[in-house]
Amino acid sequence: MSGTVSSRPTWIRIQEIPRVCVDRRNLTQTIVAGAVVGTILFAINQADVVFGGQATAATWVRVGLSYLVPFLVSNYGIVLASRRSGPG
Repeated sequence: MSGTVSSRPTWIRIQEIPRVCVDRRNLTQTIVAGAVVGTILFAINQADVVFGGQATAATWVRVGLSYLVPFLVSNYGIVLASRRSGPG
């Protein structure tokens, strides 16, 4: 089996972190994680209120956070895993 293996971006300086997060492969992983875990959290915490027709603005903020938090945590894990040592 031959061919080139495309490596994922790594970082040393903080300024390089956004490049790691927006890499297509990493972004796909974090979006999927946010969608799956967010849907589970939504179902556990807010589904009864939303489907019962009693959702308020605060409910929708909590729904958004149910998806945003796992997305950010997934990004954090990728950032930690992709750090490379500096020369030395």
